[in-house]
Amino acid sequence: MIGPARLSGDALTVTSGFAEQLIAMGVPLHRLRIAMQVDNPLLTAWGITWVPEKPGEMFTLNRTLLETPTYVGSPAQHVIETRTCFRRRLDQLKAEDHTVLHELASAGFTDYVAVPVVFGNGIIQPAMFATRHDSGFAETHVALIQDLSIPLSAALEAIAMRRSTASLLATFLGEGPAARVLAGAIRRGDIVETEAAILLTDMRGFTALSLTSPPTHLVTTLGRYFEAVVDAVQAEGGDVLKFLGDGALSIFRVGEGGRSAACHAAVCAVSQAVATARAEDLPPFIAAVHVGPVMYGNIGSPTRLDLTVVGPAVNIVSRLEGIAKARGETVVCSETFASALPPTFTRTMGRFEFKGLDGEHEVFAISVNPGIAACPPSP
Repeated sequence: MIGPARLSGDALTVTSGFAEQLIAMGVPLHRLRIAMQVDNPLLTAWGITWVPEKPGEMFTLNRTLLETPTYVGSPAQHVIETRTCFRRRLDQLKAEDHTVLHELASAGFTDYVAVPVVFGNGIIQPAMFATRHDSGFAETHVALIQDLSIPLSAALEAIAMRRSTASLLATFLGEGPAARVLAGAIRRGDIVETEAAILLTDMRGFTALSLTSPPTHLVTTLGRYFEAVVDAVQAEGGDVLKFLGDGALSIFRVGEGGRSAACHAAVCAVSQAVATARAEDLPPFIAAVHVGPVMYGNIGSPTRLDLTVVGPAVNIVSRLEGIAKARGETVVCSETFASALPPTFTRTMGRFEFKGLDGEHEVFAISVNPGIAACPPSP
């Protein structure tokens, strides 16, 4: 457990190997379930369920579970909150025993033991063992399981902490940026030059809303708006890089499908977000999109970095957003972006000067039906 298992870095390998070793030592184990808490705003835990002659299965638990009868009063809650073991003969249950115990008994299990697996930060992870053996677990089996909870924690803690770190980074940075940071892109100036479709969204009327709405209503509305944008961007393979007040900056990196595929994904995301906002009666928002070369990576001071995109293409999106506001258009794009879409999806708005850039630039409005989510044909 503290050697090969810990170094494997694989929770499935650790759990399966641990269960198989217990059986080899004479423990009549027929089910092992380990849940590990995770730093995530939506999930409370992830874990593994193992049964003989089958590969282990991963599971996740939604944070809302903590308020339901599935968790309240359960053996898992007992272990986490009391930091002590839980034992119950499943063939001797009483009516008031928790539902999960009755379900296991109905499935033919006869004995159940749950032990605390203590990590170095003090967090308790419950490990739950069940058997179908007629005599249940012997006291020596229970003592062995309790003793082995310490090396089990040594094998699982590093894996759980890495997973929790990855989850936390993805929550605050987005999937793509989090992957870059975990891969080692942590120094100032770790920059890659790439091409991307850039999307900038901005809620209309936010200033007035902030002056007239209670703080809780304001934050709730803003959260629902961001949720609509983030869900749509992620569904199309994009990354939300940052929130800017009531705006969001996202990118869709140009890959094997070329610019057309990235622009297609950006328009599909905008269409879905607009449709969701309308369906949920959220304040309207505008969007600006452009495609071009960007510098993508860590920018900031030595002690405070931001993983973002910079370059002329980002400046153009900012100018386009101002035109969308001034003209009352929902979605506007550059000529470069429009050329990657079917002509029927865009219409010219004329030529405009962009502050800080030479000459005039043609700007297009993108046809987005606010009532439905519609994408242009795939490239």
